Amino acid sequence: MSWMFTRFLPEFVNVRVTMLNDVSWFAPFVETWTRTKLPWVITPAMHSYAEFPPMEDYAKLTTEFSQRLPATV
Repeated sequence: MSWMFTRFLPEFVNVRVTMLNDVSWFAPFVETWTRTKLPWVITPAMHSYAEFPPMEDYAKLTTEFSQRLPATV
C-alpha cells in the first residue's frame, strides 16, 4: 500500500506526484520540513518552510499555485 494524496483541509489536497503517469508538466512549488532535509537536497520549489507553512500563508499559496498551472491541467 502507498498513499496517493493527503487531505489537509477540505479545500487543500496534497497529491503525490509520483503517482501520475506524466510529470513533465510538474515542478515543485512548496517544500516543507526543510529543517530535517539532507544538506545536499535541493529542489526548485518557489516556497520553502522549515516545517509546515503557517495557516495564514495557505490562501496566498493556493492562489499563486492555481495561477501558475498550465491551461491544459
